[in-house]
Amino acid sequence: MVITPSQLHMDFIQSEEIQDTKTSELSNGRANKLATQDRALHDWYRFVLSFPPHLVRDYLTKFELNKNSVVLDPFCGTGTTVVESKLAGMKAIGLEGNPFPHFASSVKTSWNLNADLLASNAQRIATETLEVLKSQGIDDNSPFQKEVKDLRTLSEEAQKLILTNSISPLPLHKSLTLFEILKKHESEPYYPHLLLALGNALVFKISNLHFGPEVGVRKLKTDVPVVSNWLLEVEKMARDLRQIEGKSFPDAKVHLIDSRNLAVLEPNSIDAVITSPPYPNEKDYTRTTRLESVLLGFINNKEELRALKKNLVRSNTRGIYKGDDDDQWVTDFPEIQRIAEEIEKRRIELGKDSGFERLYAKATKLYFGGMAKHLSDLRTALRPGAKLAYVVGDQASYLRVMIRTGQILGDIAQKLGYELVNIDLFRTRLATATKEQLREEVVILKWRG
Repeated sequence: MVITPSQLHMDFIQSEEIQDTKTSELSNGRANKLATQDRALHDWYRFVLSFPPHLVRDYLTKFELNKNSVVLDPFCGTGTTVVESKLAGMKAIGLEGNPFPHFASSVKTSWNLNADLLASNAQRIATETLEVLKSQGIDDNSPFQKEVKDLRTLSEEAQKLILTNSISPLPLHKSLTLFEILKKHESEPYYPHLLLALGNALVFKISNLHFGPEVGVRKLKTDVPVVSNWLLEVEKMARDLRQIEGKSFPDAKVHLIDSRNLAVLEPNSIDAVITSPPYPNEKDYTRTTRLESVLLGFINNKEELRALKKNLVRSNTRGIYKGDDDDQWVTDFPEIQRIAEEIEKRRIELGKDSGFERLYAKATKLYFGGMAKHLSDLRTALRPGAKLAYVVGDQASYLRVMIRTGQILGDIAQKLGYELVNIDLFRTRLATATKEQLREEVVILKWRG
């Protein structure tokens, strides 16, 4: 029997709870939505803070790249630049220090899988999962579930890593059941795609998470279909794979690596860089991908989370550790030192004395120091005349002290031998703290070689 997601959802869609909310509980609202024409491949899993594909296409064109060009994204997140470059017929390389986004980017650029094989195996796994759930007295499609005892749950240590109430007990049980059955296929070529489909379904359809743009928890859902929501994601992948079936594309590689240590890149090999590094603020970027990272085994304890954060540019106080010394790279940048001093002065004046608040000035220096180290290491990999686009935003998260990220990054690059070509305005956005419009910019650089 072929399981049809639309049929499985029917009872849920007609339930009184969903009618009251005037929306199907099959989908959380997605911040920073993709344009319809950009959903293919990108929508397999997309970091909520990703920049849009059209921005990448704009700079692929502006940089006058061709099919012999090699494009790098050293902060590739969930692979927007890598996917777009590959679609344009260019060799692409992505670097990412966070394991789950790295996994997502790798899967999103793996297009040689047979779509029918993917879909048929998903059907088999779905059938097995539904049978197991049925034996436990659980109907994955019923909005009126009877109380079930002995539900699967995360370990106490893993539970502490995710946001409280980010997923309700019954959907969690069903997700873990599906994951256990799915893991039996770990050696199969279709496994990564099916796992990513579950990750996407968890975040946007099964969990209680919402993004606005900070990650948080919305009204708790007692239950939601898990198997059919997962199958919807698999169907999307299969549809996209059929669209590109038989077409030839260059290789794309995604490395799990710290963007401040670029030994993996061959010397004199990169023609262009299009990327969006983290901004200096209090956003812990690992929280945005925490639920799927923990449920699917990419992070299992605090030690692994700590190791992950150490592979990232220090952009917030929750990722600072004893021995961090990237700030030594910017000791001779007066503007960075001035901003740090102003933040510390304001902290004292306001009587802000928490452990995190005491680190605001340090975080600012570590962030720009990490970016300086990155740009320094990058130089050997760039070909003469290579063009670079860094999407960054002004920030006022640290006690409302303004940080002109783009301008400062441009100054750092020039001191390291880059040419600052321009700073393009990408968009403005409303600052939560100050209610002011902040600039989000694209810093355009050129490597003189």
